[in-house]
Amino acid sequence: MSTAQSTRSKDEPEPKAELSVSSSLPPPPPTEKLRPVDQFRSAISEPVVAAFCAGGVAGAVSRTVVSPLERLKILFQVQSAGREAYKLSVGKALAKMWKEEGWRGFMRGNGTNCIRIVPYSAVQFGSYNFYKRHFFERHPGDSLTPLSRLTCGGLAGITSVTFTYPLDIVRTRLSIQSASFAELGERPKKLPGMWQTMVMMYKTEGGVTALYRGIVPTVAGVAPYVGLNFMTYEFVRQYLTLEGDQHPSAVRKLAAGAISGAVAQTCTYPFDVLRRRFQINTMSGMGYQYKSLADAVRVIIAQEGIKGLYKGIIPNLLKVAPSMASSWLSFEICRDFLVSLKPEEEPLLQ
Repeated sequence: MSTAQSTRSKDEPEPKAELSVSSSLPPPPPTEKLRPVDQFRSAISEPVVAAFCAGGVAGAVSRTVVSPLERLKILFQVQSAGREAYKLSVGKALAKMWKEEGWRGFMRGNGTNCIRIVPYSAVQFGSYNFYKRHFFERHPGDSLTPLSRLTCGGLAGITSVTFTYPLDIVRTRLSIQSASFAELGERPKKLPGMWQTMVMMYKTEGGVTALYRGIVPTVAGVAPYVGLNFMTYEFVRQYLTLEGDQHPSAVRKLAAGAISGAVAQTCTYPFDVLRRRFQINTMSGMGYQYKSLADAVRVIIAQEGIKGLYKGIIPNLLKVAPSMASSWLSFEICRDFLVSLKPEEEPLLQ
């Protein structure tokens, strides 16, 4: 033992040996931090995030494309027995709307609808992908059963409605307050806007409860509607994909979206009528005073027949094809673009 070693205190720690170049353990590879732009691209290209953003774009595009028919559907829906201001054909009703209100009439409520539909559609598509990936896919890329898709879609519909319902009820009020219903009296020259209507409802109709009036029939209709929409679209999309291709063409995607929307809307349409009736249940001059969901169904069938539950379905079916087709197509284009932004990983140096 050397003198230096013998004179070292027992309590003194051993000096750390320096790692030499010839050490058997190579140094760890240098870690390069991603640039902020690459961090953003990596985050936005994640499947759930990309679906969320693309869903918002899809909602705004689809609603703007069919805004006149969307408003006309609502005007048809809110007419109970004895109200015939808009008991017209679709063409004549659109002409009446144009004559009385001009192009603004076609877009009445669309601004609020887009403000509502962007987060609504974003949450719907994003939560659908979230539920699918985290609860039903055991391994990435697994094919889901129709029942799993229906369940994921139903949960996504409930989630999106819960977050955005106050904007939906305000959109309904804005859609009808300028229409020529005799019960509403003379139309004011300046109509209240979205936030004014929401504040007025909150102050005069019961607070937060007023902003969620009609949510029960809404959820009862939206859950199966969204579930059927997602399930039917993915099934039809697979069927329309040519053998050897991974994705169908744009025309085939449009067709799949139109078919899925028509199936889902037809099966769940009575709930949409009930939703509109409850949303204006306390509106001056237009109240129906339904006591419950069952009472509303009973009264509507007694006074208006079964067809009362399908009022407005013609403009609704006319709009559903371009609406859902443009929604699904714009969603897939936007989502695929966002996913493609993911930065390429650098190969590890050997």
